[in-house]
Amino acid sequence: MKKRVTLSGKRFLMIWVVAAVVCLLMNVYAQTMETAPAVEKEPRAAFITCNEMVDEGLFESIKRRTEQAIAEGCDYLVYEIDTFGGRVDSAYNIWSYILQDINKREGLHTIAYVRTKAISAGALISVSCQNIVMKENTQIGDCAPISMGGELEGVEREKVESPLRSFFATAAQANGYPEGLLKAMVTIGIEVWRVKNLETGDYEYFESDMLPDDGTKYDLEGKKRIDSDEHLLTLSAAQALEYGISQATVQGSDDGAREGVLAFLEARDGVAIVRPLSYYQPNWSEQMVRWVTSPAVSGILMLIGMLGIYIEIKTPGIGLPAAIAVIAFGILFGSKFLIGMANWWEIGVFILGVLLLLVEIFAIPGFGVAGILGIVLIFFGLIAMMVNNPPDRLPIPVSPMDWEQLQSYMISMFLGLLGFIIVAFFLARYLPGLPVARRLILASEDSPIEVRSGGFARPSESVGVTVGQVGITTSTLRPCGIAEFDDTRLDVISQGELIEPGRKVQVVAIEGNEVIVRSVNEV
Repeated sequence: MKKRVTLSGKRFLMIWVVAAVVCLLMNVYAQTMETAPAVEKEPRAAFITCNEMVDEGLFESIKRRTEQAIAEGCDYLVYEIDTFGGRVDSAYNIWSYILQDINKREGLHTIAYVRTKAISAGALISVSCQNIVMKENTQIGDCAPISMGGELEGVEREKVESPLRSFFATAAQANGYPEGLLKAMVTIGIEVWRVKNLETGDYEYFESDMLPDDGTKYDLEGKKRIDSDEHLLTLSAAQALEYGISQATVQGSDDGAREGVLAFLEARDGVAIVRPLSYYQPNWSEQMVRWVTSPAVSGILMLIGMLGIYIEIKTPGIGLPAAIAVIAFGILFGSKFLIGMANWWEIGVFILGVLLLLVEIFAIPGFGVAGILGIVLIFFGLIAMMVNNPPDRLPIPVSPMDWEQLQSYMISMFLGLLGFIIVAFFLARYLPGLPVARRLILASEDSPIEVRSGGFARPSESVGVTVGQVGITTSTLRPCGIAEFDDTRLDVISQGELIEPGRKVQVVAIEGNEVIVRSVNEV
């Protein structure tokens, strides 16, 4: 029979006391962990430059540098503004990125530090930040849109100014800036008054048609007009501080002023920002992309590319002109692709157009459907790359900023095309007579020069035939092929028609190293 084991009263009591003590200690430890102050990391600040022209390349650069600063643990993002402005669409993209993305992330603080000037697009970027700090004797404002094609008037101006005012108003409401003053930076016809609120003691800002009439709440006798309806609002650092647009004014050299910005933040938030400071500058590739994507450089690249194609057609064979044209168009389209303006299918459409045009010129007699379709696709591809659209949407401008961007690029491309026509005319007319041109075509010194208006004329003796000489085709001319002239075999080009082998042809022109012929039956 098994012996029954039981616990004595003393042992049971001892176990119960130990368990109770353990539970009590665990509870005390948990409460201590909850109430113990969390170990906070030391705050860091990043200075991100926003200089020179505001364009799409600057937007992409600011995004990259901002994300890099955040990844490296920076809490205070100080955007150092020094610009006269630039493209409205690019400024909007930066505005939207800071206001609607970065400002929404927990633990991040955005500050616009106006180092010299925040004019036009620079003002829009500045007000997207939660705070503005300005260096002494700097300016902010004047954000009225302008057009490369001429003055904006009437409805056309209002279509551009209306969304701009809404951007400023949205930023004012989100970051606590005086809304009327920001809108007065965009539109001339806005008059703004400052009126003291007698209940709070603070100054409030009203547009003229929204002035209060309650004399018990507002000091109507002491109201002050800040901006008339005849001027765009541009404020100095002292005025911006007085009117509540900036929160501090700093002085000194660049390094001293930056320390002033940090001192303001430290005093306001009761923190000690880590030194040394972190600076985030654009890299060389971003600077290069910004340069080549500007409308002026785009027009020049268009000019170079078309000249290369023209010279290559006049002097057949894949050579230096063709290589230069490929490089120019590669830079033009590649840079647009890098900043998100060009989609892969738009580049494909342009390349297909070029191929169709080349097939029409060199393989198909006459000039018909392939050539016309090629030209249409080339121009469609070029225009499509000037509109910033997603890959799944047609390149149709939908906003005033899109139309403004398209207009500026169209003007630059038109000037590039006009420059090509002028340069091509002078090349065809005067280049053959220059000594440099003779050396390029390997002409003999005693060869007579025949200057023709249709292209780069060369000494007829240099190709072994003369104008009017008759020969026999030894291959099909499509329109290029081979013909024999008195035992001399030459590459020749017909005037667009298809000529079969064994047909008599006559030399009608010699342009560069091109021998142009036509059927004898047509003479």
